[in-house]
Amino acid sequence: MSLQKQIMDAMIIAMKAKDTVALDALRAVKSAIILAQTEGGAKGEISDGDEIKLLQRLVKQRNDSAAIYSQQGRDDLVQPEIEQAGIIKQFLPEQLNEEEVAKVVDEIIAQTGASSMKDMGRVMGMTNSKIAGKADGKTISTIVKARLSS
Repeated sequence: MSLQKQIMDAMIIAMKAKDTVALDALRAVKSAIILAQTEGGAKGEISDGDEIKLLQRLVKQRNDSAAIYSQQGRDDLVQPEIEQAGIIKQFLPEQLNEEEVAKVVDEIIAQTGASSMKDMGRVMGMTNSKIAGKADGKTISTIVKARLSS
């Protein structure tokens, strides 16, 4: 089932349940998908990889907003952002934990023979392509830096 179909089905459920937080999150996803499809003037489908990146970006935006609201003492706005991020995460593939990401990074370092921070770009690129959508870039970057600097 396509992501758009899943989003529409979830929107119908949220409407029936009168869940405004879920509905706001799902509408944002739908809007972002439509915007990505119409980008460049041509109406077309976006790839699964692009859909995952789009969802990750939306989750990151929600988490960043929640952090900013928390710093500003706007606790009334923090919870809806966190809830929306959780709703959007439901449509992402299962995320790898740090241990699993570290294992993949170690394999790639062994394959490439990377030994210093000069090789970080190559290791990051290969890791991102291998586990696309299953871990965020910040986690991957942190682990790669730790492995290559030691």
